[in-house]
Amino acid sequence: MKAKAVRLHGANDLRLEEFELPEITDDEILVKVVSDSICMSTYKCAILGTEHKRVHEDVAEHPAIMGHEFAGDIVKVGKNHQHQFKAGMKFTLQPALNYKGTMWSPGYSYEFFGGDTTYCIIPAEVMELGCLLEYKGKAYYEASLAEPMSCSIGAFNAAYHTQMGVYTHEMGIKKDGKLAIMAGAGPMGLGALTYALHRDVRPSMIVVTDINQDRLDRAAHLFPPEDAKADGIELHFVNTAKMADPVAELRELSGGTGYDDVLCYAPVSAVVTQSSGILGRDGCLNFFAGPTDKLFSATMNFYDVHYNSTHVMGTTGGNTADMIESLELTAAKRINPAVMVTHIGGLDAAAETTLNLPKIPGGKKLIYTHLEMPLIALTDLRAQGEAKNDQRYLALADIVEANKGLWCPEAEEYLLANFIKE
Repeated sequence: MKAKAVRLHGANDLRLEEFELPEITDDEILVKVVSDSICMSTYKCAILGTEHKRVHEDVAEHPAIMGHEFAGDIVKVGKNHQHQFKAGMKFTLQPALNYKGTMWSPGYSYEFFGGDTTYCIIPAEVMELGCLLEYKGKAYYEASLAEPMSCSIGAFNAAYHTQMGVYTHEMGIKKDGKLAIMAGAGPMGLGALTYALHRDVRPSMIVVTDINQDRLDRAAHLFPPEDAKADGIELHFVNTAKMADPVAELRELSGGTGYDDVLCYAPVSAVVTQSSGILGRDGCLNFFAGPTDKLFSATMNFYDVHYNSTHVMGTTGGNTADMIESLELTAAKRINPAVMVTHIGGLDAAAETTLNLPKIPGGKKLIYTHLEMPLIALTDLRAQGEAKNDQRYLALADIVEANKGLWCPEAEEYLLANFIKE
């Protein structure tokens, strides 16, 4: 059957192409992709090409479908999996396969398997690893965002703490501790914040830093500190660009003791050094933001490493359990992944958006793969409708504005019913 996809041919070479999908084998599953959210990791893949660890050397001859944060409908199931999966099921998946020691992953490594496409083929290893998940929710975008949410969930779960003289790591962030989310007013930081506020083991204080006041103001609008206080959490949004000495002032905000857990969401040396400087005793620093520079380094206080048991670690992606937790918390309305989304667009916008991702302000860019639509900010929907005299955009704007400016199931349902030409 025919599919249309954004495919990687080499560094900075993404092409929207129509091609023929082969017939599935007994061990494969054919799916229709509905939504894919664009990840900064996809941008890194696109600009690096074969220099990226997940991209195969012959990608020019066998181009890889981009995108790994996707959801959709199962179309056809090979006979070896018909006991578990049926045509018509909604699905999402965990893309961090780590299959037999390889780094192959959808969105980087497969010719017929990725998210920025109308249809794709899920290979046998995904089912073998239990990474194909039935999705029983209403909105496809929530399933797409389960993957980026799982990355932050994994970061929380991978944190650890110790006791003096005891050689056992106590896994997870410290209960009732103090948490700092550095450079955290972007999409992934807000995903971490919604999780921190509503998970079972929670801190007593959360400080979110950034240097962009508009992003901080949006974050405070979405997560009012008074609401967090009512739930027993002291929440602060702090612009470190306005601080003469960010480390000293952040430590003072913590009560002078520093922070038990610090998540660093920017691959910037100064932010890493600040993150190190605000750690309290036995503080755990998770360097979450993956750099493109293989020689990236930053100063860390090793006096504190030795005498105060501070430690640093890094996580990339989550696991299947993290994704399931994200889906369950979303279904229970305890977390809202939509806080990450600021733009929507069609498949025709995916290549340009990916290659220019760091230059486009805002949060997550959500692509609907059966749609032709330029990338548009949710805040611009009304202006777009008025400029084009298009009532559909105005209706979308009404829905979004009634939902604190956030994308929502009702908006997606309207979009899929009124914008797609079958």
